[in-house]
Amino acid sequence: MQVHRSFESLNQIKNPVVTTGTFDGVHLGHKVIIDRLNKLAKNIRGESVLITFHPHPRRVLYPETAGKNLKLINSQNEKIHLLDKTGLDHLVIINFTKEFSETSSHEFVEGILLAKLKAKIIIVGFNHHFGHNREGDYSYLYELTKTHDFIVEEIPEQDLENETVSSTIIRKALLEGRIQRANAYLDHFFIVTGRLKDGHPKCLEVGFPTLEMIVEEDVKLVPPEGVYAVSLTLEGVRYRGMLNIKTFKDLNLPSIQVHLFDYDSNFNLKNKEATITFHKRIRDELQLNNVQSLKNQLEKDKEVIAELIY
Repeated sequence: MQVHRSFESLNQIKNPVVTTGTFDGVHLGHKVIIDRLNKLAKNIRGESVLITFHPHPRRVLYPETAGKNLKLINSQNEKIHLLDKTGLDHLVIINFTKEFSETSSHEFVEGILLAKLKAKIIIVGFNHHFGHNREGDYSYLYELTKTHDFIVEEIPEQDLENETVSSTIIRKALLEGRIQRANAYLDHFFIVTGRLKDGHPKCLEVGFPTLEMIVEEDVKLVPPEGVYAVSLTLEGVRYRGMLNIKTFKDLNLPSIQVHLFDYDSNFNLKNKEATITFHKRIRDELQLNNVQSLKNQLEKDKEVIAELIY
């Protein structure tokens, strides 16, 4: 997958089949769109193109309201990694600014998708809107096909057990700690990527040494406080483990501490970038009276988690 940061290098793409959107989570519904994109590109001997935006439009347009506390399922690098696994040919990341938000749907379609990109087929998700004031939609594109040389197709909304799949619903599930539900919507495991550093000394004191993960972006969604069954992947090696999330009032930031079951201490993982995969939330954060109580509880947690992750 080639990653582009502007539209200027796109005129060499052969028979582009295009879709646009934020694609936060790269979830089940997104994958249906991308699968169709890839299939149609193959049918016309073309290339699939996904246009996305960074930062998230809501954070730019509504910084004091809807975008103020918006947390995203994926950091930018996580999203690129997940999209790369879909078989997509081209990813275009557009810097979303207030100036760009003034682009009308007419300018976006005729000036960019058709004139610059020369799109042959445009795919839109169910009820997708685009352009200034969200004025563009499937009906608008369909009318344009009568006077322009391209095809438009709308993908029906996806559901899981009769519940519509969306990034908003997945964010809600994650914020409630319903990891397995979120994973089902995503059609892959929820991940957090970041750099590792020395863990909390108290964990070492009770015989459960940890590494702390520093997340890449402050907009990255972190699940609620508690203990989780996880695995950690670094440089192609996978480690099983358990993870604790706790928010310290003085920092107002979540502390992510991970204890690895099969980690060889001879290997230094500090200051390296790793990916944590979330399998299940085990329990809430507990107020334990002493070091021995903490140690006993962690041993119980490890026993439970060891049965879950192979």
